[in-house]
Amino acid sequence: MSRDPILLRALSALLAYPDAELRAALPEIVDAIRDTGGLCMRQKQDLVALADEIAGSDELEAEGRYVDLFDRGRRTSLNLFEHVHGDGRQRGPAMLELRQRYLDAGMEPIADELPDHLPLLLEYLSCRDAAEVRDTLGEIAHVLRQIGNTLLQRHSRYAAVMAALLAIAGEKDLDPRASAQPPENIDREWEETPAFASASR
Repeated sequence: MSRDPILLRALSALLAYPDAELRAALPEIVDAIRDTGGLCMRQKQDLVALADEIAGSDELEAEGRYVDLFDRGRRTSLNLFEHVHGDGRQRGPAMLELRQRYLDAGMEPIADELPDHLPLLLEYLSCRDAAEVRDTLGEIAHVLRQIGNTLLQRHSRYAAVMAALLAIAGEKDLDPRASAQPPENIDREWEETPAFASASR
């Protein structure tokens, strides 16, 4: 896989809160998606459909949909360590380690988001080489797949972003059958089944 920083930035932007600034940037984001050679036609079409949905929605409707998906319930949280550590004690050191990784690369996060916020991680990866991009996305592939499969179950076009990231990592695609549990059980299942096995096992 060749490194495509513009695509990674476009995917990061599509996962951002759909405020007026993002909506104004959507034509540029769509152009970046259509021009990339790193995705198949179906993946591009799904991403453009997401951008069109955001652009064609009432602003409050788009913002409300985003909040319902990503800010309410851990199963689709964009803060990656919630899927790994939950509220456990390991989350703090993991945050510090990831932030130091940014600093070691000469990048000082200026956003208010936590270091493990997926759009922020994608912005960082857009400045790194292809090997680090692939390795990092591969390390979090099961989290991306969990989020993506849940989004598919909720009939959300945002699932296209997770599918694209898995493709960039060379990982298997989303599987809607993996999310065939009732929506009301999603967060309960997250608490019972961590995304990663304990390192002590």
